[in-house]
Amino acid sequence: MRRYPFLIGVLIILLSACVSKPDAVHIRINQAGYKPGVVKRALIFSNSEVREDFLLKSDKGEIILDKLNPEKSEREGWGTYEYYYELDFSELDEQGKYYITGSESGCSSGTFTIAPDAYAGYTEELLGFLRQQRCGYNPYLDVECHMLDGKTMYGPMDDSTFVDVSGGWHDAGDQLKYLITGSYATAHMLKAYQMFPGHYQDRVDSLGRPGSNGVPDILDEAVWGLQWILKMHPSPDLLFHQVADDRDHIGWEMPDNDKSDYGWGENSYRVTYFANGKPQGLKEYKSEATGVSNLAGRCAAALAMGYTIWKDDPQKKYFADKCLKSAITVFDLGLKNEGYQQGNSYGAPYRYTEDTWTDDMEWGAAELYRATKDEQYLNMARDYAIKAADISWMPYDTAFHYRFYPFVNIGHYALYDLVDDAFKKSLAEYYRRGIEATIRRAEKNVYNVGVPFIWCSNNLLTSLITQIVLYEDMTSDSSYHDYMTDQVDWLFGVNPWGTSMFTGIPEGGEYPVDVHTSIWALTGDEVAGGLVDGPVYTTIFNSLKGIALSGEDEFAEFQNDYVVYHDDISDYSTNEPTMDGTAGSIIMMSYLEKSKNKR
Repeated sequence: MRRYPFLIGVLIILLSACVSKPDAVHIRINQAGYKPGVVKRALIFSNSEVREDFLLKSDKGEIILDKLNPEKSEREGWGTYEYYYELDFSELDEQGKYYITGSESGCSSGTFTIAPDAYAGYTEELLGFLRQQRCGYNPYLDVECHMLDGKTMYGPMDDSTFVDVSGGWHDAGDQLKYLITGSYATAHMLKAYQMFPGHYQDRVDSLGRPGSNGVPDILDEAVWGLQWILKMHPSPDLLFHQVADDRDHIGWEMPDNDKSDYGWGENSYRVTYFANGKPQGLKEYKSEATGVSNLAGRCAAALAMGYTIWKDDPQKKYFADKCLKSAITVFDLGLKNEGYQQGNSYGAPYRYTEDTWTDDMEWGAAELYRATKDEQYLNMARDYAIKAADISWMPYDTAFHYRFYPFVNIGHYALYDLVDDAFKKSLAEYYRRGIEATIRRAEKNVYNVGVPFIWCSNNLLTSLITQIVLYEDMTSDSSYHDYMTDQVDWLFGVNPWGTSMFTGIPEGGEYPVDVHTSIWALTGDEVAGGLVDGPVYTTIFNSLKGIALSGEDEFAEFQNDYVVYHDDISDYSTNEPTMDGTAGSIIMMSYLEKSKNKR
């Protein structure tokens, strides 16, 4: 474990540039590495014109490619540096470890790998982070927490009635639990398992403890989510959507010693909000709501996939049947109460502002048709697909927090092979339009990155990559493959700060360490595999409440007036790893591990 993140960060910056001075040359590479057959580009920037050639050397110092000529870019670099250059070394496919260095200055990049298995093991790291987020029994800490979740508000029962909604996952660095994010994390993992059968390892048991149990770890984690969804929908007419609120945000605390007080004493019962399809809020900040279909559709999709996966397993038949029964009844709630339920806040203005739901109902209907072969679900899936169309965050440069959630409509992919060729063409076109909208944004910056830098920009980025993966699988059209590679490169270091956006990945690289979590704050332990929120517009950062960096900004020379990122525990806007962002990266990461290149 790295105990001195600032010093390590300084050392890595020195490795990837000349000693800091006005004309220093900085080299940005994908630290995770490159697979043979993909486009391979490094980015070079400086405040002085770069006139030298570059060499690509093996980790033993042998020159592999010489006289690599950087090509000057005229795209916007966001104002920090004056000169930007691309260095293309796509011709190199030989497996090995390499670095790039200036022929005259000696400025060097960090070491990177070229190999078919460049991303091997990273999905398991993501699953490891999710296990650390578990609520109820937490295998990382080997403790039980929040076993008194929770007491209800807004339900048909009396306020403060106890319901057992223990389990699930803590949402991020905080210890709230949302059906908004928990349903998507569960459904995403189940879809990943269906897309990449036989790919996942079995290293832990159902409780997340070391030791094989004959079940792929991704299914163990998905079952943890399904069990919680079943608790949140305990009967046909009941659906809860959130446990706890921002009264949680009172300082660093371990989950088994939660000092938050929701009116029943510290480390006791926590409020559980019933999904009534109406605006909610126990204090001045109120959510918006028009129905429950966003929650119902995603839950139905997850539960129906649970049935499909386990229906033929005698040992899981009871569980599978329970999932199907619950999928049908929760979907029915969505039909009867069309609309969206948002997250609730208490003493702060921030909440999950999801206001889309037709995509979720499309996904739920498609998975229910697979499970039941009932034509009514297929017809509804088609209808909701047309309504969902290409509605997403992709054409916009800004949006409210989590407005277009989930950030990729997996419903179109789930429906694709169930419909005729004409409808398939429409579904693929919805994806294509969204991708093209991001390309128009990407063409304006030197990094070729296509997302707006709103809160949780990394979630948008992994979702964009996922949408391209799904589009390729549906259509066999690889025309966006190089663009997708540029998005992956940004995530792993081809960005102003030269950092990966996943904790602990790659080992020995520059990655988030001083993250906004209690585990790091109270123990100094690093938990690998968590996707942090990611860079935000500087205007957003400057407008947020309660942010003041806790230490010297190791990336100060790379910050700019357009977008910022801080590896600082106090920056909850850019450096907080999230449960759903991590889970929502699993299709992407599995694809990177397993796929053959199409270039």
